Amino acid sequence: KHQLKFNSYKDAKTLMEAIEKRFRGNTKTKKVQIILLKQQFENFTSSSSEGLDQIHDRLQKLASQLEIHGVSLSQEDVNLKFLCSLPSE
Repeated sequence: KHQLKFNSYKDAKTLMEAIEKRFRGNTKTKKVQIILLKQQFENFTSSSSEGLDQIHDRLQKLASQLEIHGVSLSQEDVNLKFLCSLPSE
């Protein structure tokens, strides 16, 4: 499906630029994604119906997405967020 869209590029450099533009978004899109991911991290909560594994997996996925976008989180921050998000019983 995507091959047809990139078939017209004659050299590797312009092909790679087109691929990056198509699949990674532009600078403005990346900034918006980072802002949304940061908000999701700050507002991260769990529900009483989730198990510890589910909560941990969701938080780790979010932390990984932030790191992919160049936002580094300390392990201490992630651990603290995990502990604070646990439902009180």
